[in-house]
Amino acid sequence: MLTIGAFARASRLSAKALRLYDELELLRPARVDPHSGYRYYAVEQLERARLVAWLRRLGMPLARIREVCALGPADAAREIRAYWSRVEAETAQRRDLAAFLVDHLLDEPRKDTTMLQLRYCAHSDRGRVRPANQDTAYAGTRLLAVADGFGPAGAPASSAAVEALRFLDGEELPAGDVLNVLEDAVRGATEAVRDATEGSDDNGTTLTALLWTGSRLALVHIGDSRVYLLRDQALFRITHDHTVVQSLIDEGRLTPEEATAHPQRSLLLKALGTAAPDLRLQDASPGDRYLLCSDGLPAVLPDARIRQLLAAGTPDVAVQALVDAANEAGGPDNVSCVVADVVRADA
Repeated sequence: MLTIGAFARASRLSAKALRLYDELELLRPARVDPHSGYRYYAVEQLERARLVAWLRRLGMPLARIREVCALGPADAAREIRAYWSRVEAETAQRRDLAAFLVDHLLDEPRKDTTMLQLRYCAHSDRGRVRPANQDTAYAGTRLLAVADGFGPAGAPASSAAVEALRFLDGEELPAGDVLNVLEDAVRGATEAVRDATEGSDDNGTTLTALLWTGSRLALVHIGDSRVYLLRDQALFRITHDHTVVQSLIDEGRLTPEEATAHPQRSLLLKALGTAAPDLRLQDASPGDRYLLCSDGLPAVLPDARIRQLLAAGTPDVAVQALVDAANEAGGPDNVSCVVADVVRADA
């Protein structure tokens, strides 16, 4: 038997990591002293421990490592290959965004000067269970937004947040300063929500919006509404939920499948006015289709079904299909969708 310290040195895992993996039932000690609680490991466990260490160095989440370690060598290799393919695809997207930001900061001209515009549709629905609709959805020439209110004054809160951004729809945006403009507008939206809810902590709203500049999109996001990108028939989620459940997934304490039935799946960690929102630029290409939605949609429809419905028809057809599908799945929550296509101006 090896002490936890000796096992940590041999496996190149810290004692702290070994205690966490024990708690997660990823790597249980061979024996635990009943009096001192001290952990002991068998030499035969080193191979699994090293595999865990290597997979962590790859950046694989703990929940997925647990799945890989439960497989035979051939299936485990297949899962690792699939994971790394996805990492490479996501890295390629970030590489393209980084290249765009470098060009933008150096004020280098864009190679593609094609004029682009948005074609869009928005719809918000009460669903089949909730007595009122606390969502607000908006789509315009420049601004796309979804807000999901909560508390007794949730509807006025979401409406106030979106209304405070609507002036951006008719504004000429200064080149290179769009994120600052959007950040200032969000501060105004925060004040508008406080006024609408009389400063009550029991009321508030999420806010997710895209601001179109003519060649790219500026994103602001806080809460659990989402933005999806459909590009070349592949669906990408480009926002990160600010929820308790998502934090547990990030820590490897919960799988995405387990999250769908978690009793705290709707509990927010952030909402408008409680923390700084996510802000970033999103490059756009002709043929891109964006979906902004409140959590009432992904709560009942898996990503594969969302991709299928989003890919069909014009924006108005896709919006109606998504809302109808959410209601057919029980409609337990309000559901709001905004769909926008990036098209050539001469199309």
